[in-house]
Amino acid sequence: MSPELSLAVQYESPAPELPRWKLRRWVLRALEGVAQARKGSEKPGAVALTLRLVDAEEGRDLNRSFRGKDYATNVLTFAYGTDPGGTAAGDIVLCVPVLRREAAEQGKELLHHAAHLVVHGVLHALGYDHVDAGEALEMEALEAHILSKMGIADPYGG
Repeated sequence: MSPELSLAVQYESPAPELPRWKLRRWVLRALEGVAQARKGSEKPGAVALTLRLVDAEEGRDLNRSFRGKDYATNVLTFAYGTDPGGTAAGDIVLCVPVLRREAAEQGKELLHHAAHLVVHGVLHALGYDHVDAGEALEMEALEAHILSKMGIADPYGG
């Protein structure tokens, strides 16, 4: 069973092709995948997320401020952990111009690429990472599994 979700969606950059209901559906699919992958106390009781869609300027400012990288990146996740009440919290920032550019450059459907980045951000918010090879394989496999349930091809080519 998936945890209870509180989701706020903020549109700093217009993205009519990414309505709230679609973003929420993708977040819920990611939570379902995590719930199936995790057992016992590893699963949060609830999840509180903010998903913010930004322009290149804000994306660059955030990436520079928090990662020391002076360019706009596709997705940034700020994971805040799980509070004593069992609620995992995080902010996910999608840079709309980067998302659109990458989808075009990679020959991917925009919605498929957006769904992948939302799933990727949710996994980061829930503690998944890809710093080392083992973590990367686990996270990528879970992403691919979740996306396959949505009818989206493995973004890692597996």
